[in-house]
Amino acid sequence: MAARNTLRRALLYVPGSSQRFLDKSRSLKADCVAYDLEDSVTPHKKAEARSLVRRALDQPAPDGIKERAVRINSVESGLALGDLTEVLQSPSLTTLVIPKVNSASDLTFVTDVITHTISALPPEQQRENRPPISLLALVESARSITNLTQICSASPLLQGLIFAAEDFALDLSITRTPSLTEFLFARSAIATAARAAELPSTIDLVCTAYKSSDGSPPAVLEEECRGGKRLGFNGKQCIHPSQVETVQRIFSPESEEVEWAVRVVIADEKAAAAGRGAWTLDGKMIDVPVAEKAKAIVRRADACGINIEEIRERWKGQEPE
Repeated sequence: MAARNTLRRALLYVPGSSQRFLDKSRSLKADCVAYDLEDSVTPHKKAEARSLVRRALDQPAPDGIKERAVRINSVESGLALGDLTEVLQSPSLTTLVIPKVNSASDLTFVTDVITHTISALPPEQQRENRPPISLLALVESARSITNLTQICSASPLLQGLIFAAEDFALDLSITRTPSLTEFLFARSAIATAARAAELPSTIDLVCTAYKSSDGSPPAVLEEECRGGKRLGFNGKQCIHPSQVETVQRIFSPESEEVEWAVRVVIADEKAAAAGRGAWTLDGKMIDVPVAEKAKAIVRRADACGINIEEIRERWKGQEPE
């Protein structure tokens, strides 16, 4: 399959029933904008929202948005088939966010609908350059946590997991606290399962605060981002455009981290050419796992738009110690 966009530092939800918000979203800069047909759309607006989202997808992709996704209604709601039938008509659709994925069968259903719907389209709409569809699964219940292994292997289209904290809290009858310790097990399980299944995206819970008294992003947003990053998440859901800049900054490699990684990569290349295995840098041993971590940081930094070549030029003289 064609290479997929795996940089989803921020996933911003946009209500699919609001033409104003859909239009406004085109001026944003974000890794992923998800047109929402689920929670932000009232029942009597569902059909209208499908049409609005379909038209939004058919417009040329905005320069500042790397990926446009659609969050459909859950399979158990009975509305998913109608959502899929509409939005799959757009040749620009690349990503579907699937809510309330409780078991592998939810993703199997969506995958089957995608296959049958696209195969039934006119030949010109099945052209080879139509982008492959990626699935992102929302984990929202105790049942989904216990079924993570099966969910992660349910569909070849699955590209990531998203943690829905509010629905999870409702299911377990727990209360969200500022420390988020009540979600530690679930978040760790999601990040670990995604890594084990080699899914590129692990997207953390929503920060419900989006504005301070002075209008700036609240400190809790940055704290939550750093906490999620430490647990292994590489992105975060956003409910307001003001959250996006902070989220994408924190889920990008930090400058000191990138400098270190580039130095390691350059020195490792020289060590390999000299037939050396382990070596040291700044008095610390560098072996294969550390070198691979550095390479991963450099790849992510490059995807985030950081000028790696400039840093490499600056450290081209770095030698393995």
